[in-house]
Amino acid sequence: MKNRRRQFSAEFKQEAIDLVRRSGKSSNQIARELGVNQTALSRWIRAAESSPADRNVFASQEELRRLRQEVERLRMERDILKKATAFFAKEST
Repeated sequence: MKNRRRQFSAEFKQEAIDLVRRSGKSSNQIARELGVNQTALSRWIRAAESSPADRNVFASQEELRRLRQEVERLRMERDILKKATAFFAKEST
């Protein structure tokens, strides 16, 4: 059976980073307490530090992903409505 990678929300990642920064504990200890891999936590911290202007980088990425999915759904709905309009316009003539 294949092991699936666990996915963490942007809020969880941000809270974990904030906990490391303000608790005074090591990132290794925080990772154990949260039940995440220490490497993953370190990667989250590095990603957040690489973009100091946007401290909440994970939330931005999550929102961007959600918005792209919504745009794709709206495009599909628009295309369906265009086809329906063309169909009914043809029927009425």
